[in-house]
Amino acid sequence: MFFLYNLSYAQDKLSTSKGEILFEASVPFFEAVEAKNENVHGVLNTRKSTIEFVVYIKDFHFERSLMEEHFNKNYLESKKYPKATFKGIIEKFDLKNSTANPKTHQIRGKIYIHGKSKNIRVNALIKKLPKNGIELISKFSVNTDDFNIKIPFLISNKISRTVNIKVNCILE
Repeated sequence: MFFLYNLSYAQDKLSTSKGEILFEASVPFFEAVEAKNENVHGVLNTRKSTIEFVVYIKDFHFERSLMEEHFNKNYLESKKYPKATFKGIIEKFDLKNSTANPKTHQIRGKIYIHGKSKNIRVNALIKKLPKNGIELISKFSVNTDDFNIKIPFLISNKISRTVNIKVNCILE
């Protein structure tokens, strides 16, 4: 009976360890500031409509290694703050009512970056996949000042304080 209970409980959770986050903080006429992380960990509790993500800062990769080094050492301080997290709830979400046609849902929760947290509300497109999973895509922006991320004055005109983020993951 214990085995059957655990089996049914496990079906209430969908997860991934291969989600993707892209971020971009570019300023026109200067070099692109963008990175990708393809090791995003996420768990969706389909019964409670709660969702959690964990992102390891060192897993962000830039086209230029020097930019990646500065990102980890000077801006996000990945040794001191090795991960960013998000915990939230998908409003009006019910897996049984999900279809292959993407539907926009609001997700509200708390994002934690660089030792600071902030409540956010974002839109996400969610669609059901053929093999009992879902795809979640969200685009939103955060401000570096909200997370006490310091951009030195000498390069402050080359990096945007508004960081555009795109999350794309398949939870199964």
